Amino acid sequence: MNELIAVATITVLAVISPGPDFAMVTRNSYAFGSRIGLFSALGIACGVQVHVFYTMFGIAVLIVESPTLFMAMKIIGASYLIFLGYKSLTNKTKLMFGETSNIAPSPAAALRMGFLTNALNPKTMLFVIATYTQVVQPDSTLSQNFAYGIFMSAAHWVWFSIVALFFAAPAMRKRILERQGIVDKGIGIALIALGASLVFTKITT
Repeated sequence: MNELIAVATITVLAVISPGPDFAMVTRNSYAFGSRIGLFSALGIACGVQVHVFYTMFGIAVLIVESPTLFMAMKIIGASYLIFLGYKSLTNKTKLMFGETSNIAPSPAAALRMGFLTNALNPKTMLFVIATYTQVVQPDSTLSQNFAYGIFMSAAHWVWFSIVALFFAAPAMRKRILERQGIVDKGIGIALIALGASLVFTKITT
């Protein structure tokens, strides 16, 4: 029970802390509505499982112990976030509340965006590794370990679904779209800064 409480507490604190996932879901929700935002949230939850699986099978140890592999992961993750940030920062398309935009991503594209944003984030990898190596007991069963992984994904899905619904709410979305240029640039700068910060992520687990 103590182990479960510890995993739950760490997961919730990690999930609600602002980061690339939050910025990406916020942007997709106010720009394209709740459906795209919710698919982005689902993609994030699926991305968590990538970190869980390679941690469970010991591959994460190889990554964190190899400076070259870890740097490669950081560069790939940083590049993807900077790319998303650049697209938001340089966006010239004016979105109108109540109109369907022909540039809106498909649900599959939104799912993929959420998945890649999380799966390529080395900070999520370090969070998962830290949880399994410092909180979960070595004698925990395989089913327990997978259950913790499912809980991590579920927590991400619930939280970012709430974020998506909040920023896609008609009143909120209308208010943001009235200031779309400023908000898009703010989100773009945040994503670029978060991407750049990944390069300096250090192994502290």
